[in-house]
Amino acid sequence: MSIKADKWIRRMAQEAGMIEPFEAGQVRYNEGGERLVSYGTSSYGYDVRCANEFKIFTNVHSPTVDPKNFDQDSFVDVTNDVCIIPPNSFALARTVEYFRIPRNVLTMCLGKSTYARCGIIVNVTPLEPEWEGHVTLEFSNTTPLPAKIYANEGVAQMLFFESDEVCETSYKDRGGKYLGQTGVTLPKT
Repeated sequence: MSIKADKWIRRMAQEAGMIEPFEAGQVRYNEGGERLVSYGTSSYGYDVRCANEFKIFTNVHSPTVDPKNFDQDSFVDVTNDVCIIPPNSFALARTVEYFRIPRNVLTMCLGKSTYARCGIIVNVTPLEPEWEGHVTLEFSNTTPLPAKIYANEGVAQMLFFESDEVCETSYKDRGGKYLGQTGVTLPKT
């Protein structure tokens, strides 16, 4: 199994539609010349952007977080260019990009250092072979202060690992419950 380079990422995005929309290089400035948290293709990965749809966690309606019976009222929906996450809390968002993962590829996600160095952790589970959809992102604010997330800017890097052998059963074959998700997707059982 090997990590895939920028040439492979560009080819798979442009020829096979693996990432849409796709940025072939690194974008560091907006049209007005203002500095952004970078996104796009890097040497061995793809830096994804966060869309402007957020679900901010609140404990007002429920004393317990239960992944098997998650209360949708535990979130406040926000559509904005920034998201303010309360201290020691979290928010969900989604990528701008829609992914179609090849059958022989496993994709891992790591948060960008710009956020990590501010105490903001980005968590995403692996994108399995033949999974597709918008990626739901979880941002944990580990600080005692409110934290800001910027929509339409880079938040995390996807790393693509190609196996030397095609899997026997893919995520699509199993009929995975998050297949084809769009928008910010809450836990399913």
